[in-house]
Amino acid sequence: MKKMLGVVFPGDKKVEVKEFDVPEPKNGEVLVKIKASAICRSDMSLYYGNPVLDSEAAKSGLIIPGHEPAGIVEEVGNGVTNVKPGDRIAIYLALGCGECEHCKSGYKMFCKEFKCIGFDLHGGDAEYIIIPGENCMKIPDEMDFVTAAVSTDAVGTLYHAQKRLGISGRDIIAIFGIGPMGGAGVMVAKGLGATVIAVDLVENRLNLAKELGANYIVNGKDTDVVEEIMKITDGRGADAAIDCSGNEIAENNALDCVRPHGRVAFVGENSKATINPSDQFIRKQLNVIGSWYFPIGEYDEIARFIIDKNLPVEKLVTHKFKFEEAEKAFRLFDERKTQKVVFATD
Repeated sequence: MKKMLGVVFPGDKKVEVKEFDVPEPKNGEVLVKIKASAICRSDMSLYYGNPVLDSEAAKSGLIIPGHEPAGIVEEVGNGVTNVKPGDRIAIYLALGCGECEHCKSGYKMFCKEFKCIGFDLHGGDAEYIIIPGENCMKIPDEMDFVTAAVSTDAVGTLYHAQKRLGISGRDIIAIFGIGPMGGAGVMVAKGLGATVIAVDLVENRLNLAKELGANYIVNGKDTDVVEEIMKITDGRGADAAIDCSGNEIAENNALDCVRPHGRVAFVGENSKATINPSDQFIRKQLNVIGSWYFPIGEYDEIARFIIDKNLPVEKLVTHKFKFEEAEKAFRLFDERKTQKVVFATD
């Protein structure tokens, strides 16, 4: 049996790189040779031994993480007709029953039987992965594999959020939290023609936001953020805001900084926050949404947007590692000494 390397988290910030058998695709499945797999902040819950998706598999310490992979189709099982060996693909993270209204609409993550690669099933931090054929998303010839990996969760999530908010060249949008998600949000907003205000507490993240096209940067460490945004907008308020931080203060600032009839999206995960609904959005008649990933049918649109608008996705990636260097990769990411980190096999 052919062997492969894969990463696992035994818990308590321990990282092991182990040998696994290369799996064989069953009916409807595809074997993919991984070329790039991006680390996400939610992976760190597995690293700490407290997974955000609380399944027995995720808690076992035996699952290979990685829900943002891209690679080349190596082999297909019976019944797979949408891809063939040699196809270059990104991978959709959600698996569902395939029959419910959510699966049929492309929002597999809303399925009652939702499973996530890298949590419930082996993910992309390995040399090979098995996935359903329907989770393969072909990438344009012009797109490299690192960009393809980052195009899924980071760029895809922020594209879908801004599409739902109706962001355009008419808008001034404030983006809070310029980690990889927020950085992707800056790029997408600029691609859509908006004027972008980037907000963070860390100077080098704000410098990156400028590189990605932000028109204004605001450091909340030493500035009243809402007051500054009001100055920038001549007292009117931003047209829209997105919080990517999951921080309660940033969430409140996002609500406070937009004008009446403004739009706000919460993307950063947070289990608890205190807001004032009357003053912050009822009496301003805001549209406030939560946004989480994208429907699989939207990926072609996302990929073409990245290429056509020449989005500098590679600027989000500060570090690349081999799988053998997984301990260092996750340690640096945990210490927030990086932006996006990608395992790249070439």
